[in-house]
Amino acid sequence: MRNAIQLPNGLIVTTDNAGAIGQKKKDTVHVPDEMVSYFSARVTLLEQWAAGAEPHSILMHNFSGDEAWVRYLKGVHQVFDEIECSSPPISGSTESNIETLQSGLAITMLGEQIYQSKAPETLKWFTYGKPLVGENLLAEKEKVASLKSIYKARQGNIIASVWPVGSKGIAGEIKRIFGSKPFTCAWEPHASAGPSTVVLIGVESKKIHIAQSLFGELLLPISWKDSP
Repeated sequence: MRNAIQLPNGLIVTTDNAGAIGQKKKDTVHVPDEMVSYFSARVTLLEQWAAGAEPHSILMHNFSGDEAWVRYLKGVHQVFDEIECSSPPISGSTESNIETLQSGLAITMLGEQIYQSKAPETLKWFTYGKPLVGENLLAEKEKVASLKSIYKARQGNIIASVWPVGSKGIAGEIKRIFGSKPFTCAWEPHASAGPSTVVLIGVESKKIHIAQSLFGELLLPISWKDSP
């Protein structure tokens, strides 16, 4: 599990947030609210998948005012449209008593664990997608890891593990999984992946060719170096 919490009843809880990003005049980054909620929901869904779970309900915490709610809702729906699934029911609340100067959003998903994790050392690992953030993300959208492809691979039992990459880069996530194990990959290992534009994929050896056929040229191997 990456950043998920497993409750005593077996539910998996994941969350992501965004601050000062959106359509308000004093936001640090100006982008449509739909884009903010899309990428926040994307990260939260990938965290569910990393825990072997599928979400069945969503809570949205909106600090940007009543008008932003519908735009945020649209962005979340886009995530599930992308994987060709119905969106789980969405509820939440809006800060409408006090007008904020900057945008704020948090998305939490509750899901059910349906896949059992395999030991990481028994799998072959790949990067899928390119680390991108900010303007580079907008310029190279075609290099962002596809949620639809990942979803299909999970449903078809083609991949055994999904691990989203965040602001600490590929190196940060490899360390969380394997500790200080030296490795090489196609990308700058410490580059931020922003809203998980690159994902680590664990595959059983016998299914590598199937995974490569599905994911294409963006699926690149991680190589392990001998420790000094």
